[in-house]
Amino acid sequence: MTALSDTTYEFRIARPEDAEAIEALDGSFTTSTVFDVVATGDGFALREVPVDPPLVKVFPEDEDEDGDDGETDGEDADSRTFVAVGADGGLAGFAAVSYSAWNRRLTIEDIEVAPGHRGRGVGRALMGHAVDFARERGAGHLWLEVTNVNAPAIHAYRRMGFALCGLDTALYLGTASEGEQALYMSMPCP
Repeated sequence: MTALSDTTYEFRIARPEDAEAIEALDGSFTTSTVFDVVATGDGFALREVPVDPPLVKVFPEDEDEDGDDGETDGEDADSRTFVAVGADGGLAGFAAVSYSAWNRRLTIEDIEVAPGHRGRGVGRALMGHAVDFARERGAGHLWLEVTNVNAPAIHAYRRMGFALCGLDTALYLGTASEGEQALYMSMPCP
């Protein structure tokens, strides 16, 4: 058990019985700023701009293409899902990660913190478990993708040591997130 802020959390590897709560976790967010992305011939530029009214983003349900959601207790040695469970027994957040040996990259596939638990260090603690797993695997760096409209997450990832490393202007074409840009962030494995 770990005390963060005024609440105690249990951090552990997800169990099969956590799958339903992970799937049901509210990962939506509200932001009063977004990052405007301008692709140039030599790269891209970001500019944080206000939005009024604030943007409310609700992520669509994932379509599980291969049937392996990685949300069990270690069926794949190179994937993990870590959960944070609040004192009330409810799921406070999770981080799903996978390791690729060929480039020594630990990918943060998904990280979400329930709205009532945000701002208490849960996301940072979950990322700490991802870093520990990265070290176990011998990862050289951690990597993630985030939409340009998720300014709160971008700021949090920067505070954790991630830096922008790429852009994909086509990733969300034909999806519910069309019009958004995919930003890639990485950091060396500490």
